[in-house]
Amino acid sequence: MVPEDLLRGLVPQVLSVLLRRYGNFDACEDAVQEALLAAVVQWPEQGVPDSPAAWLITVAGRRLTDLQRSEAARQHREATSAALTPRDEFVTIGPGDDHASGDDTLILLLLCCHPALSRPSQMALTLRAVGGLTTTQIAHAFMVPDATMGQRISRAKQQIKAAGASFRLPTGPDLHERLRVVRHVLYLIFNEGYTATSGPDLRRPDLSAEAIRLTRELHRLLPEDGEVAGLLALMLLTDARSSARTGPDGTLIALADQDRTKWNQEQIAEGTRLVTQTLSESPIGPYQLQAAIAAVHDEAAHAADTDWPQILVLYELLEQVWPNPMVRLNKAVALAMVTGPAAGLELLATLDSDERIASGHRLQAVRAHLLELAGDSAAALTAYETAARRATSLPERRYLEERAARLADHEMP
Repeated sequence: MVPEDLLRGLVPQVLSVLLRRYGNFDACEDAVQEALLAAVVQWPEQGVPDSPAAWLITVAGRRLTDLQRSEAARQHREATSAALTPRDEFVTIGPGDDHASGDDTLILLLLCCHPALSRPSQMALTLRAVGGLTTTQIAHAFMVPDATMGQRISRAKQQIKAAGASFRLPTGPDLHERLRVVRHVLYLIFNEGYTATSGPDLRRPDLSAEAIRLTRELHRLLPEDGEVAGLLALMLLTDARSSARTGPDGTLIALADQDRTKWNQEQIAEGTRLVTQTLSESPIGPYQLQAAIAAVHDEAAHAADTDWPQILVLYELLEQVWPNPMVRLNKAVALAMVTGPAAGLELLATLDSDERIASGHRLQAVRAHLLELAGDSAAALTAYETAARRATSLPERRYLEERAARLADHEMP
């Protein structure tokens, strides 16, 4: 059995080497996937080679060699052959080449998050080319057919080619903007893993774990980037609650009702340390502020101990630097916990005309919760029922239906 973590860890190094030699992202990425498949088939029988990366580079290089030979015009064949790696020799990798260089891994992340791609395509390509996940694994994670995901990844690679992107590190404002996109893509991957937008399971642990792994690597490459550190802290502090979020039957357990003794204290300690350090040393950004909010939640031994005034202040700051409807939605909860549900409901009303959130289930779910706190059971019941109808995640829908049913039983004479 070939360790999956070993193969995933080698993907950025192997793909980077091939991109530097051949330059064609589409062909190089396909060649890497074929080499990974060959390793899965051959290594269990032949043993893991002394230099796994060299083995993968050679096998993938052979495929690219064949492609180049078949496509090269007759008059260029001799020159092309001289530039190709011999088929019967393995690539030699020196002692310092056992791991991908920081620059190469960073360039690869930036390439997968090219602005010419849509967010779903950026996410899929990042998981495939940098994360080493197969098309089938990614398709399963996003609940789409293999063929659909395959087409999405193929289009993404063609779009990168059409955009004329090259394997080099951007500079200046372009680098800053691309890093912002990379952080956001990793954030989206984690969120989809932590709370799936659809399907029978609340979580997709493979996605959230991969997002943490890639963000940890990005933090290693950019230790001075406060927002990367903040993003890693946010993921760790949030993921620490995973084991307490569902019951034995998979039912959702709200934050206030979770058994906090099940939270991962090592992740909480690491995340708290990260966010404390970055808030004192770097300009404040949205990921750091979200991590600080998560840390306040995680520090409370019981739900009643939660420092809601501090959380409200942090949401006030977050809305200033990153105004969006989800921030205001969460701020409304904090406001309700500090000054009462009426104030929270008043703030929620400002989101009713925001088409980014008005048609989803989350606005109605929060409204139902605050109406219930305010003692308006009839209105809360209606809001819970509306939220349940709109929810696309089965565990979230069942949770909302149960809340509605409990209120309905209470309202019965």
